[in-house]
Amino acid sequence: MTVGNVDSKKFWEIADSKLGFFGAQFIREIIVKSEGVYVYTNEGKKILDFTSGQMSCLVGHCHPEINKVIAETSSTLDHTLSGMVSPPVIELAEKLTSLLPDGLDRATFLSTGGESNEYAIKLAKCVTGKFEVVGLSLSWHGMTAAANACTYQAGRTGHGPMTPGSLVLPSPNAYRSIFRHADGSYDWKTELDYGWSLIDAQSTGSLAAVIIEPVLSSGGMLILPDGYLKAMKEHCQKRGMLLIVDEAQTGVGRCGSMFAFETMDVVPDILCLSKTLGNGLPLSAVITSKEIDDKGREGGFLFYTTHVNDPIPAAVGSKVLEIVVRDNLVANSKARGEQFAAGLKELSNSFKAIGDIRQMGLMIGLEIVTDRESKTSDPEKASLLAKSMMKYGLNANLIAVKAFGGVFRMAPPISITESEINEALVIIKKAFEEVYF
Repeated sequence: MTVGNVDSKKFWEIADSKLGFFGAQFIREIIVKSEGVYVYTNEGKKILDFTSGQMSCLVGHCHPEINKVIAETSSTLDHTLSGMVSPPVIELAEKLTSLLPDGLDRATFLSTGGESNEYAIKLAKCVTGKFEVVGLSLSWHGMTAAANACTYQAGRTGHGPMTPGSLVLPSPNAYRSIFRHADGSYDWKTELDYGWSLIDAQSTGSLAAVIIEPVLSSGGMLILPDGYLKAMKEHCQKRGMLLIVDEAQTGVGRCGSMFAFETMDVVPDILCLSKTLGNGLPLSAVITSKEIDDKGREGGFLFYTTHVNDPIPAAVGSKVLEIVVRDNLVANSKARGEQFAAGLKELSNSFKAIGDIRQMGLMIGLEIVTDRESKTSDPEKASLLAKSMMKYGLNANLIAVKAFGGVFRMAPPISITESEINEALVIIKKAFEEVYF
């Protein structure tokens, strides 16, 4: 079965009979090529990719400089003993930490976001000598044991108990929260303080860490309110806990700043990166302070894996950082995100099914509701919209899992141009006209 000459019927017969289920329904398109902000099917269809693959291809698909780095590095280095260190790893560690504030001084490189969160949680437990970990109710941190135990948005059913000590806070949702000031505005502080009163009631006195995303992507692109992350760190410090910030999707320019936490007046104790750092290759990072890293070493911390500090992904990560800084893509992310949000807001004047628009850089949430008064989520219409957009050449959402509801979660490559944003807006408008007229 060669690319460009794929028998579609045979392809799907094999896919349906030989591939295992992991939670998603496959889009019935056969992708044979990707380039820039587009992917292409075996039938020659050109599709704007507003999910950056799985929210990962930060600087676009098949970037020629990244392709070159992969080819050149793999011709001399492929994989090393985990106890060996190669120049690409040192280069990435130096380059990454130079972009981060003091207190994020030492980096370890792994393969996936779930793995980096697993490392961070284990390190926090080792350093604090405690075992309870707090997550948010609409969080997504991965599918491995400890990370999955802190994932509350979906995936908790069907396999017995989660890791002991997994506790949950309500997610901040300005659009839907019942916590309100007298004037109707969102009272996130009372909500957060009340949540912590419940945590304290549940805790056995062994609170180790909070793990949190600056934007809860799987929760519906929920952006932490101004002051929220700082208040969360104060709650952690009061209880002798560490703050783990998971920037799998928000890091490396995605949110209009190099790292999302930079705009929130907080330095986390442990920072986790993945997806965007490797531009689609399996690369993640855990960055922490010298003090925490040294305490882990003294306490017998162990996370010895097969692909820790692999050279090929590290070389790609260095090139991604170089491209983002050199090509001023952080500023582009901010500008193109504002352009896209403005276009969606204009569209909302004509379509009352658009309940809320949430945007931080090029992370955009578009919530579809039955009506704006009840705010009832409408996943059925959202699904029809997604199919219509795909028909017209736009992949604009990860809603194949029912738990994601009626929120479009969009994150195109941050290298996207003004004209490509406009191209997407034309398709989105056409889809709304098709579904609602």
